[in-house]
Amino acid sequence: MANRLQREGAVVRGRNPQNLIEKIIKTRIYESMYWKEQCFGLATENVIDKGAELRFIGGVYGGNFKATPFLCLTLKLLQLQPEKEIIVEFIRQDDFKYIRALGAYYIRLTFTPVEIYKYLEPLYNDFRKLRYMNKEGRFELIHMDEFIDNLMRKEHYLDIKLPQIPVNSDEDEKRKKPKPRLVSRKRSRSRSRSPKRRSGKKTEEDEIAESNALRAKLGLAPLER
Repeated sequence: MANRLQREGAVVRGRNPQNLIEKIIKTRIYESMYWKEQCFGLATENVIDKGAELRFIGGVYGGNFKATPFLCLTLKLLQLQPEKEIIVEFIRQDDFKYIRALGAYYIRLTFTPVEIYKYLEPLYNDFRKLRYMNKEGRFELIHMDEFIDNLMRKEHYLDIKLPQIPVNSDEDEKRKKPKPRLVSRKRSRSRSRSPKRRSGKKTEEDEIAESNALRAKLGLAPLER
Protein backbone atom coordinates (compact mmCIF):
# COMPACT_ATOMS: atom_id res chain seq x y z
CA MET A 1 0.00 0.00 0.00
CA ALA A 2 2.78 2.43 0.85
CA ASN A 3 4.17 2.11 -2.68
CA ARG A 4 0.93 3.17 -4.34
CA LEU A 5 -0.37 6.59 -5.34
CA GLN A 6 -2.05 7.91 -2.22
CA ARG A 7 -4.18 10.81 -3.45
CA GLU A 8 -7.07 9.55 -5.55
CA GLY A 9 -6.89 10.70 -9.16
CA ALA A 10 -3.72 12.76 -8.73
CA VAL A 11 -1.71 12.73 -11.96
CA VAL A 12 1.23 14.70 -13.33
CA ARG A 13 1.31 15.28 -17.08
CA GLY A 14 -1.32 12.60 -17.55
CA ARG A 15 0.36 9.81 -15.61
CA ASN A 16 1.03 8.44 -12.18
CA PRO A 17 3.63 10.83 -10.72
CA GLN A 18 5.68 7.90 -9.41
CA ASN A 19 6.37 7.00 -13.03
CA LEU A 20 8.45 10.16 -13.37
CA ILE A 21 11.12 7.95 -11.82
CA GLU A 22 12.39 5.07 -13.95
CA LYS A 23 11.44 1.59 -12.79
CA ILE A 24 15.00 0.50 -12.02
CA ILE A 25 15.57 3.57 -9.83
CA LYS A 26 12.27 3.01 -8.02
CA THR A 27 13.32 -0.57 -7.38
CA ARG A 28 16.56 0.66 -5.79
CA ILE A 29 14.56 3.03 -3.62
CA TYR A 30 12.12 0.34 -2.48
CA GLU A 31 15.05 -1.94 -1.64
CA SER A 32 16.87 0.66 0.45
CA MET A 33 16.88 0.43 4.24
CA TYR A 34 16.05 4.12 4.50
CA TRP A 35 12.85 3.60 2.54
CA LYS A 36 11.85 0.53 4.52
CA GLU A 37 12.65 2.00 7.92
CA GLN A 38 11.96 5.71 7.49
CA CYS A 39 9.51 6.17 4.59
CA PHE A 40 7.04 3.29 4.85
CA GLY A 41 3.63 4.75 5.73
CA LEU A 42 5.04 8.27 6.03
CA ALA A 43 2.53 11.17 5.96
CA THR A 44 3.22 14.63 4.54
CA GLU A 45 3.84 16.23 7.92
CA ASN A 46 6.41 13.53 8.70
CA VAL A 47 8.18 14.15 5.40
CA ILE A 48 8.83 17.67 6.68
CA ASP A 49 10.51 16.24 9.76
CA LYS A 50 12.58 13.80 7.69
CA GLY A 51 13.54 16.62 5.34
CA ALA A 52 14.83 18.62 8.29
CA GLU A 53 17.16 15.71 9.07
CA LEU A 54 18.70 15.58 5.58
CA ARG A 55 22.41 16.32 5.42
CA PHE A 56 23.11 15.90 1.70
CA ILE A 57 21.51 15.60 -1.74
CA GLY A 58 22.06 12.93 -4.36
CA GLY A 59 20.53 10.23 -6.54
CA VAL A 60 21.88 6.67 -6.50
CA TYR A 61 25.48 5.80 -5.70
CA GLY A 62 27.98 2.97 -5.40
CA GLY A 63 28.31 -0.31 -7.27
CA ASN A 64 24.90 -1.47 -6.08
CA PHE A 65 23.24 1.85 -6.95
CA LYS A 66 22.00 2.60 -3.45
CA ALA A 67 19.35 5.31 -3.18
CA THR A 68 20.06 8.38 -1.06
CA PRO A 69 17.55 9.57 1.56
CA PHE A 70 17.00 12.65 -0.64
CA LEU A 71 15.84 10.46 -3.53
CA CYS A 72 13.69 8.34 -1.22
CA LEU A 73 11.88 11.42 0.11
CA THR A 74 11.38 12.66 -3.45
CA LEU A 75 9.54 9.46 -4.32
CA LYS A 76 7.52 9.69 -1.12
CA LEU A 77 6.40 13.20 -2.08
CA LEU A 78 5.45 11.92 -5.54
CA GLN A 79 3.29 9.32 -3.81
CA LEU A 80 1.69 11.73 -1.38
CA GLN A 81 1.17 14.62 -3.84
CA PRO A 82 0.92 17.36 -1.15
CA GLU A 83 -0.98 20.55 -1.86
CA LYS A 84 1.15 23.02 -3.80
CA GLU A 85 0.99 25.54 -0.97
CA ILE A 86 2.88 23.11 1.25
CA ILE A 87 5.65 22.59 -1.30
CA VAL A 88 5.94 26.33 -1.87
CA GLU A 89 6.48 26.75 1.86
CA PHE A 90 9.30 24.20 1.59
CA ILE A 91 11.24 26.64 -0.58
CA ARG A 92 10.16 29.86 1.12
CA GLN A 93 11.36 28.87 4.58
CA ASP A 94 15.00 29.71 5.13
CA ASP A 95 16.03 27.57 8.10
CA PHE A 96 16.43 24.16 6.46
CA LYS A 97 18.38 24.31 3.21
CA TYR A 98 17.84 20.64 2.36
CA ILE A 99 14.07 21.03 2.72
CA ARG A 100 14.39 23.92 0.27
CA ALA A 101 16.38 21.71 -2.11
CA LEU A 102 13.82 18.91 -1.77
CA GLY A 103 10.96 21.31 -2.48
CA ALA A 104 12.77 22.79 -5.49
CA TYR A 105 13.41 19.34 -6.93
CA TYR A 106 9.76 18.36 -6.49
CA ILE A 107 8.62 21.62 -8.09
CA ARG A 108 10.86 20.97 -11.09
CA LEU A 109 9.33 17.51 -11.50
CA THR A 110 5.65 18.30 -11.04
CA PHE A 111 4.77 22.00 -11.39
CA THR A 112 3.89 23.76 -14.63
CA PRO A 113 6.66 25.57 -16.56
CA VAL A 114 5.27 28.97 -15.52
CA GLU A 115 5.28 27.92 -11.87
CA ILE A 116 8.76 26.45 -12.15
CA TYR A 117 10.20 29.75 -13.34
CA LYS A 118 8.15 31.68 -10.80
CA TYR A 119 9.31 29.70 -7.78
CA LEU A 120 12.81 28.56 -8.73
CA GLU A 121 14.31 31.68 -10.32
CA PRO A 122 14.45 33.57 -6.96
CA LEU A 123 16.54 30.74 -5.51
CA TYR A 124 19.47 31.81 -7.68
CA ASN A 125 20.08 34.28 -4.85
CA ASP A 126 20.69 31.49 -2.35
CA PHE A 127 24.43 30.77 -2.21
CA ARG A 128 24.54 28.35 0.70
CA LYS A 129 26.64 25.22 0.44
CA LEU A 130 25.11 21.80 -0.12
CA ARG A 131 26.76 18.43 0.25
CA TYR A 132 26.26 16.31 -2.87
CA MET A 133 26.92 12.57 -2.94
CA ASN A 134 28.31 11.60 -6.34
CA LYS A 135 28.02 8.26 -8.13
CA GLU A 136 31.10 6.91 -6.37
CA GLY A 137 29.59 7.62 -2.97
CA ARG A 138 31.92 10.54 -2.29
CA PHE A 139 30.81 13.93 -1.08
CA GLU A 140 31.27 17.09 -3.14
CA LEU A 141 30.33 20.65 -2.25
CA ILE A 142 28.02 22.62 -4.51
CA HIS A 143 25.94 25.71 -3.81
CA MET A 144 22.20 26.18 -3.86
CA ASP A 145 22.31 28.47 -6.91
CA GLU A 146 24.29 25.79 -8.79
CA PHE A 147 21.73 23.18 -7.75
CA ILE A 148 18.92 25.37 -9.09
CA ASP A 149 20.85 26.01 -12.30
CA ASN A 150 21.23 22.27 -12.81
CA LEU A 151 17.48 21.83 -12.34
CA MET A 152 16.74 24.51 -14.91
CA ARG A 153 19.30 23.46 -17.52
CA LYS A 154 19.79 19.70 -17.32
CA GLU A 155 17.56 17.07 -18.92
CA HIS A 156 18.55 14.41 -16.40
CA TYR A 157 19.54 15.20 -12.80
CA LEU A 158 19.98 13.09 -9.66
CA ASP A 159 19.02 10.03 -11.72
CA ILE A 160 15.60 11.30 -12.73
CA LYS A 161 14.71 12.52 -16.21
CA LEU A 162 13.37 16.05 -15.81
CA PRO A 163 10.23 17.06 -17.73
CA GLN A 164 10.95 19.45 -20.56
CA ILE A 165 10.31 23.13 -20.00
CA PRO A 166 10.48 25.94 -22.56
CA VAL A 167 13.55 28.16 -22.42
CA ASN A 168 12.91 31.59 -20.97
CA SER A 169 15.25 33.50 -23.29
CA ASP A 170 15.53 36.63 -21.13
CA GLU A 171 16.34 34.70 -17.98
CA ASP A 172 18.66 32.37 -19.89
CA GLU A 173 20.71 35.35 -21.05
CA LYS A 174 20.90 36.60 -17.47
CA ARG A 175 22.13 33.23 -16.27
CA LYS A 176 24.88 33.19 -18.91
CA LYS A 177 26.40 36.33 -17.40
CA PRO A 178 29.11 35.79 -14.78
CA LYS A 179 27.66 35.65 -11.29
CA PRO A 180 29.32 37.60 -8.46
CA ARG A 181 30.25 34.37 -6.70
CA LEU A 182 33.21 35.76 -4.81
CA VAL A 183 31.05 38.48 -3.34
CA SER A 184 28.33 36.01 -2.46
CA ARG A 185 30.80 33.60 -0.85
CA LYS A 186 32.21 36.40 1.31
CA ARG A 187 28.69 37.33 2.32
CA SER A 188 27.98 33.71 3.17
CA ARG A 189 31.14 33.44 5.27
CA SER A 190 30.26 36.67 7.03
CA ARG A 191 26.83 35.33 7.91
CA SER A 192 28.35 32.08 9.16
CA ARG A 193 30.46 34.05 11.64
CA SER A 194 27.50 35.83 13.17
CA PRO A 195 27.01 35.33 16.93
CA LYS A 196 24.04 33.08 16.30
CA ARG A 197 26.17 30.61 14.30
CA ARG A 198 29.47 30.86 16.16
CA SER A 199 28.39 28.42 18.80
CA GLY A 200 28.79 25.51 16.36
CA LYS A 201 26.19 22.84 15.74
CA LYS A 202 22.59 23.53 16.54
CA THR A 203 21.25 22.00 19.69
CA GLU A 204 18.36 19.60 19.55
CA GLU A 205 16.17 22.30 21.13
CA ASP A 206 17.09 24.75 18.35
CA GLU A 207 16.25 22.22 15.65
CA ILE A 208 12.91 21.40 17.26
CA ALA A 209 12.08 25.10 17.57
CA GLU A 210 12.90 25.75 13.90
CA SER A 211 10.99 22.67 12.79
CA ASN A 212 7.96 23.75 14.83
CA ALA A 213 8.12 27.23 13.28
CA LEU A 214 7.88 25.64 9.83
CA ARG A 215 5.11 23.29 10.96
CA ALA A 216 3.16 26.26 12.34
CA LYS A 217 3.30 27.97 8.93
CA LEU A 218 1.87 24.81 7.39
CA GLY A 219 -0.86 24.48 10.02
CA LEU A 220 0.62 21.30 11.49
CA ALA A 221 0.83 20.26 15.12
CA PRO A 222 4.16 21.00 16.84
CA LEU A 223 6.67 18.34 17.73
CA GLU A 224 6.73 17.29 21.36
CA ARG A 225 9.84 18.27 23.30
